[in-house]
Formats: sequence, structure tokens, C-alpha cells
Amino acid sequence: MSQRTHAPTPKPWIDAIHAYVPGKSKAEGGKPLIKLSANENPLGTSQAAIDALEHLGAARNLYPDPDSRALREAIAAVETLDVDRIVCGTGSGELLGLAAQAYAGPGDEVLYVRYGFSLYEIVARRCGAEPVEAPDRDYATDIDALLAAVTERTRVVFLANPNNPTGTLSTKAEVSRLHEALPPSVLLVLDHAYAEYLGGDEEDGGLELSRRATNVLVTRTFSKIFGLAGERVGWATGHPDIISALNRIRGPFNTTSAAQAMAAAAMRDAQFVEEARAHNRKWRAWLSEELAALSNHGLRVVPSHANFVLVLFEGERDAAGAQQALADSGYAVRHLPGQGLPHALRITIGTEEDNRAVVRAMRAYLSA
Repeated sequence: MSQRTHAPTPKPWIDAIHAYVPGKSKAEGGKPLIKLSANENPLGTSQAAIDALEHLGAARNLYPDPDSRALREAIAAVETLDVDRIVCGTGSGELLGLAAQAYAGPGDEVLYVRYGFSLYEIVARRCGAEPVEAPDRDYATDIDALLAAVTERTRVVFLANPNNPTGTLSTKAEVSRLHEALPPSVLLVLDHAYAEYLGGDEEDGGLELSRRATNVLVTRTFSKIFGLAGERVGWATGHPDIISALNRIRGPFNTTSAAQAMAAAAMRDAQFVEEARAHNRKWRAWLSEELAALSNHGLRVVPSHANFVLVLFEGERDAAGAQQALADSGYAVRHLPGQGLPHALRITIGTEEDNRAVVRAMRAYLSA
């Protein structure tokens, strides 16, 4: 037997992946910072979810329900969905990856808008597909540009709505137009990580599309408005054939017992969700107005429908300097050069104290 001279090598499309980079929580020297870099809920977690964890019991030696039945029933009841058309995952991130894995592979294309969620490129490359970016329209999704980028090799289209990291929103009419123009063989994935922050007149009709269309998958997460980022749990809904495909390839026991119990309780806690939505609406408007008032220093705020604002530095002062100034004041925000936004900061809506402190630090930096 001849001796092997080479170590195992990953597939070439794996080598092309740049690992996902989360928002920072510490300064360069290791000093802890108040995190406004990961779009977490500043109000914490629903007390109902905390109580559910305390009542879970001590049976940690037992595997969780592999089908997340109680959680799916809670989701179905609140969202008026068929429980058998729901699948749960380790955050919505797992479900986005499963969608790409199930429907795309080598030789195929996965399409999304420029300045879309950075995970889309990763999940496309992970299954050997080619990631394709469609041009944006002033940092927002351009439906016509997306449709123009569709080819015979397109298998999956990802649309975050509201979008991350820009916070922009495609209307119900735009989403409907996109879906109607796509070939039936293309899977449209509507990433609704921030959908709970929308007012009723802003929703994009995605859940209704998922009920009647054969090629639409909607993903949701408990990491944002529900305040369960640490539990890593999300869900998706769509045609039974799509849900069946995702169930066949998802990880076994992919959501923990604690995550299932807490998420089910959080889903039913409508009061907490409304309080978080109201807080976000009030302070997002305030933060946007205060930062927009600094336009004479070259700041521009992209109108946001999520729980963060994207601030563009179009004058003499730069985003990297502002990030450092905010870190010196004790706050971590998201700088995005890896997503083609070296001139931008994404700032999560925090508590009243945090929001006011960010504005003070930004004013001081710009006027120094």
C-alpha cells in the first residue's frame, strides 16, 4: 500500500467561505462593552419564558422532543398556521442553511440583494452553489434588479424583510410581484427575523404566501423581539413538501428542551412582545432623528423598520473612528467593512440610557 502524502482537503467551495463574524462585545483590550452590535432585545426576556425554564424540571439526561411538538402548536395557534407545516431549528440560521442545502448544489445559483444578510453567501457556498448578488437601490432591495439576475441556474432567492443590516422594507406589493415573476422551480425564502417589529399595515404578506404557494418558505427567529438569542431557536413554514425536505436533513434533536419550553411561553406572551415593539418604535424614531440632525457632519440614517439603524458616514469623519469613540464610551456597535459597508455603522436600539449615551458620544466625536 502506497503511503499517502497529502492531508484531507475540504471541497473547494468550503475554502471560499469566510466564517460568519458576530458583533463585538469587548473592546480591543478585552474591556467588556454594552452590546449594541447584535440586535438583541434591550428589555431582556419575557418573564413567562423564564418561568417556563424554572418549571421544566431536572430531566436533563433525557433528549428533547425531536419534533418540537408543543412549540409548533404554540406557534400555529398564535400565527394561525397548520402545525404540520412548521419546522423548528437551531435559530433561523439553521433553517436558512437547510433551505439552500435542500434545493441548491454545485452548478446552481443562490440569489440575494447586495447588503443582504451575510449568512446567505455562507449557506450558498456551504452546499457548493454559486452566490449571486443583485444590485441594491440606495441600500434597499431592488425587486427589478433581483428579477433581472434570475437565470436558468437560479434555485433559491433569499429576501430578508426587513433587511439586515440596512433595516429597509420591501412592501407587500413588491414581494408579491417578485414571487409572481419567479419560475415555480425557484424557492423564495422570506427571512422574517425582524417581522415582529412591523406594524400591521407594514407586513409583507409572506405568511399568506407560504400558506398557498408551493415555492415559498418563511423563516422566523426567537432571537430578536422575543429575547431568546441565547437559546438558539427559530422556525419556518411553507408547503408540506418543503417542510418535509427540511425535516429530512435537519439535525436530530436540534432544539433543546429549554429552548422549546421558553420559546413556546414567549410566543404566547403577547404583552411582552407589544412592550418590546412599542419601546423599539419610540426609541428607533428618537435615535434616527437625533443622528439625522448631525447631517451637517456628513451623517445619513437609512430609514429602518427593524430594531437597529444603519448610519452612513459621508463626510470627513469615518465609521471606524466613530466605532472607536463609541467603544471608548463603553458601547459596542457593528462596523461592516466585510459587507461592503466600511462607511457605515449598524446600531441596535438599546435602553433609553444607552440610546442617549450613544448620541452624546457621537456628537462629541463629530465635533472634536
